[in-house]
Amino acid sequence: MTTCIQILSYESRDSLSQNLHCCSVCSLLAPAMAAAAVAAHFFPIPPSPPFLLTHIRNPTRRPPFPANASQTERGVEFETGDSFFRSESAVGRDLGVLSAALHRQSLCSGSGLRVIDAMCGCGIRSLRYLAQAGADFVWANDASEDCRPLILSNLSRHPRVSPGGGRCWVVSHLDANRVLAENYLRREFFDFVDVDSFGSDSSFMGMALATVRKGGLLYITSTDGHSSGGHRPHCSLASYGAYVRPMPFSNEIGLRMLIGGVLREAAVIGYHISPLFSYYSYHGPVFRVMLRVDRGQLQDNSQYGFISYCHNCGNSQTFSWGELGQISCTCRSGQVCRLMVWYFQTCWLSGLFVSQVSKSLVVSGPLWIGCLHDAAFVTEMLHLATEWGWACTAQKEIDLEKLLNQMIEEGDPRLPPGYIKVDEIGRRGKMNSPPVMTLINILRKEGYAASRSHIAPNGIKTNCPIAKCIQFAHGLGAA
Repeated sequence: MTTCIQILSYESRDSLSQNLHCCSVCSLLAPAMAAAAVAAHFFPIPPSPPFLLTHIRNPTRRPPFPANASQTERGVEFETGDSFFRSESAVGRDLGVLSAALHRQSLCSGSGLRVIDAMCGCGIRSLRYLAQAGADFVWANDASEDCRPLILSNLSRHPRVSPGGGRCWVVSHLDANRVLAENYLRREFFDFVDVDSFGSDSSFMGMALATVRKGGLLYITSTDGHSSGGHRPHCSLASYGAYVRPMPFSNEIGLRMLIGGVLREAAVIGYHISPLFSYYSYHGPVFRVMLRVDRGQLQDNSQYGFISYCHNCGNSQTFSWGELGQISCTCRSGQVCRLMVWYFQTCWLSGLFVSQVSKSLVVSGPLWIGCLHDAAFVTEMLHLATEWGWACTAQKEIDLEKLLNQMIEEGDPRLPPGYIKVDEIGRRGKMNSPPVMTLINILRKEGYAASRSHIAPNGIKTNCPIAKCIQFAHGLGAA
């Protein structure tokens, strides 16, 4: 009983103190409250406009096609349902099918083409590999089990069992890394591995490389335009091992960043890679690269280095690892840029790449600095596309023949990384932008390598310094 009385007394004391505190606060606020009441009486606040009281709904983007709409792509009929599907990516699928078909022709007789589509979506790529590339077996995997009825419906358009009794395709719903790892542990290798990932996800690279059969092809994707544009250098460093700075040819940097990331992963497990083609599409954006994977360490790292761009003069250069302490830019006057790199230091410490560069000269890397395309392989793709009747037709406003021809020209080993936009030539030369093809023809006559860029319609890839390009462009105006 005594304890209860003590508790009650404590509660009463607290209640009393709270009441006293409230009274003191009210006494302090009383003048302010009175003033507010007077102001409200003489200067009433108008009511809120009706539109501020209306609930505003966020507009929802309507799907380009109704659910379960039947579509046709290069003669292959399929449905998209509610899955994520981009009709603009049809060209990337064309390039993948052409590459898979060519690789099948190069295989030894008796060994069929085995394909794994690790992130298959609605299954259109898997279906086209079966129907058009002649794949003998396709493993279609997507992490979402909700897509299973749709994938099965699409792949059912192709026989599930071959005349010899072997399976033609299977469907699974696992994480991409898991399905690749499980096949690797079973020593089930594939001639063609397609990983159409989203963003800057590079966690699959190691297992994808390990799952590719010797001499096989790996088709990978990135849609991280922020990293390629140099806006998230720490993200590009974490995903691809490259510290990327803003440069005028950022979309080409995105392709080189992706290739360099795979090259690094391949070197870890004793493999090396070589690009067959590199394709950029503005929607997304989407960076897609086809790589040939071979066993054996990379003996020459001359194609894995750094790219610089000078804002002062507009020139870009490549540097090897051994030249890191010598990075600078010689401008047109022959003098080193006033804002050149006085100090460039790189170190790898706990996974961090530290760089100190000036505002005039920016450096990105390490990146792939070799050719983006194998001209011989792309030429074979063009011949096959012509044979199939694809070359003379446009797919989603993209002329496949024109695209492949541009890639063949870009495959010239004399062409350095990057491109020069004719708008920049006009701005620096204080003149109208010169016609792209006219300037390219002049550069070729002068002995320089030059081609259009499939990435930028107004871009020119050339080994001619920009100062010379401006000089030739001025000559066009004088003529």
